[in-house]
Amino acid sequence: MEAKSPCTHLGSLTQIIEDEEYVCPECVALGDEWVHLRVCQTCGHVGCCDNSKNKHATRHFHATNHPVITSAEPGERWAWCYIDSAFAEY
Repeated sequence: MEAKSPCTHLGSLTQIIEDEEYVCPECVALGDEWVHLRVCQTCGHVGCCDNSKNKHATRHFHATNHPVITSAEPGERWAWCYIDSAFAEY
């Protein structure tokens, strides 16, 4: 994976954690809908994106400090590091 800016978090990814179910469990529990899903590359947590009402992926980062998410959207192959504000395609 090649980051567009120096980021040790993105550079250290060796295997991408995929989403198996394509749901935001926290939105499901609330009875809410989401726009897009993101997957935490530290623990596999699936959360909705910042365009979604609840922003569960970013909330997860603030609660855990897990730095990297990937898109769970079909056909999208990118990662984002919250700490370094760095983006990479893979």
